[in-house]
Amino acid sequence: MTWTPMESFGLVAVAVLGLIMLAGIGARLNGIRSRIAVLSRVEAKLDLLLKQANIKFDPYASVPLDIVQALREGKKIEAIKLYRQASGVGLKEAKDFVEEVERRAGAG
Repeated sequence: MTWTPMESFGLVAVAVLGLIMLAGIGARLNGIRSRIAVLSRVEAKLDLLLKQANIKFDPYASVPLDIVQALREGKKIEAIKLYRQASGVGLKEAKDFVEEVERRAGAG
């Protein structure tokens, strides 16, 4: 089978576009890797500062035990229900509270 000049041009254009996309993805991945490295260094420094100050970080401080257990079991909706029952807040406030606890704990 022979390629017409138009088909050859299209094939080359697709190949060049693919290479450009791969280069862009590679650049983004390198950027993400460098950000992760920076975050790792910041986290290590923060851990050292907390240790030197003799401070224990507990993301579940002042959170009722049943809510903590539900979150550790991956039962977010159950945790929201339990918080609503315990505090009397609305659905949005309970969801925001549970998601904040998840963020502090490094989950979600």
